[in-house]
Amino acid sequence: MKPITLGLIVGNRGFFPAHLCETGRQTMLKVLAAEGIQVVALGPEDTTYGSVESVSEAEKGADLFRRHRDEIDGILVTLPNFGDERAVANVIRWSGLDVPVLVQAFPDDMTKMTVADRRDGFCGKMSVCNNLRQYGIKYSLTTLHTVDPESASFLADLRRFAATCRVARGLKGARVGLIGARPANFITVRFSEKLFERAGISVETVDLSDIFGRAAKLTKSAPKVKAKLEQIKAYVPVRKTPAEALVKMAQLGVVIDDWMADNKLDASALQCWTAMEEFYGVVPCTIMSIMSNNLMPSACETDIAGVIGMVAMALASGKPSALVDWNNNYGEDPDKCVVFHCSNLPKDIFAQKPILPDDIMVMDYQAIIADTVGKENTFGTVVGRVRAEPFTYCRISTDDYTGRILAYLGEGEITNDPLTTFGGFGVARIPNLQKLLTYICENGYEHHTAINLSQVAGAVDEALVKYMGWSVYHHG
Repeated sequence: MKPITLGLIVGNRGFFPAHLCETGRQTMLKVLAAEGIQVVALGPEDTTYGSVESVSEAEKGADLFRRHRDEIDGILVTLPNFGDERAVANVIRWSGLDVPVLVQAFPDDMTKMTVADRRDGFCGKMSVCNNLRQYGIKYSLTTLHTVDPESASFLADLRRFAATCRVARGLKGARVGLIGARPANFITVRFSEKLFERAGISVETVDLSDIFGRAAKLTKSAPKVKAKLEQIKAYVPVRKTPAEALVKMAQLGVVIDDWMADNKLDASALQCWTAMEEFYGVVPCTIMSIMSNNLMPSACETDIAGVIGMVAMALASGKPSALVDWNNNYGEDPDKCVVFHCSNLPKDIFAQKPILPDDIMVMDYQAIIADTVGKENTFGTVVGRVRAEPFTYCRISTDDYTGRILAYLGEGEITNDPLTTFGGFGVARIPNLQKLLTYICENGYEHHTAINLSQVAGAVDEALVKYMGWSVYHHG
């Protein structure tokens, strides 16, 4: 992933010890560098210890941020002493940046409470937050009110904030491809293109006939087709997949790759059945799996809202997301269920060592629709078991009736509980799952959810609620 760049504001107030700004700034820069975070900040040559207090210093900070506006993903406000709350707010307002803001204050040392060394960041943080709220600037907080930048607590806050910045920046301006029309019966995946556009997310469309036509013009000896074919064979064991089907997959993959590159797209959703099988002769699952594994999420059944949830979590974690069905109960355990798809799940979420013989990841045919369109037309699924790890789930949806973008999310774990089935599958355990299922049904959410083998619900929640302005239920 591209390294995060933060604009750093060091707050200062003249009748508090200014030397704390010098050491505080140095400490914070050291912590950020250790995390691989790039920084845009005033230096000691610009203002007193690179801090801001006066109007002229705030102007310098705002001007610096404006010059780097295309690089800055978020702003970190650090308060080594009380800090001038209005100067902090002015830097952000005058910069014109609309990015996440994290406010951190240094803790006082109880052995250094003299006029020469007392910080008062505990109090100053409240004043900064008060001013930011008056200015209409959205901001995030550290878990502890005051926190040492070199502590484990702040490190966790910083990593969560970096993930929030990636989600907010990545969603604003995201471009998603819609390949084919919605399957007729799947009105569950309807969405409002206009609401997403208003949120900064654009949807580009292409008809399946265009894709099929372009694929038909590619010969199997074309260099791009040969390269894609080798990529497919290296990506997943092809088992007994016919050679002709593999060539068709490669041709399809080349066309989709080129179309997405030409349109500068970040993710896609496809009409994966049944026109694909009836008129082209393969399923696109492997091609989609490869894209998702390369952090260009791809969702089946034209689920644009679903793929945006995949994008959000991939941005937060730097790991591939998958789209699954909430599919089956798991015996009588109220907190467990089976998650499943046919599947196009990305390679990196599968178990490396099978629990049962059928768990190993391979290419196969699409068992669900094979009887309808012919087994020979359904090769290309990627089947196997999702490995046992903690995970985050996220479902995004649009509500045309209220004009809102909605979501729910939470965390759970994929388990090693035994299960013999087909497709891409896993057993999920989620605390108080029945409450979540009731919420999903009562609020008319789709049967799909995005999952990611990481725990990033907090970062995604903050990005969606605070910085995207969406309505989110965080299942706790």
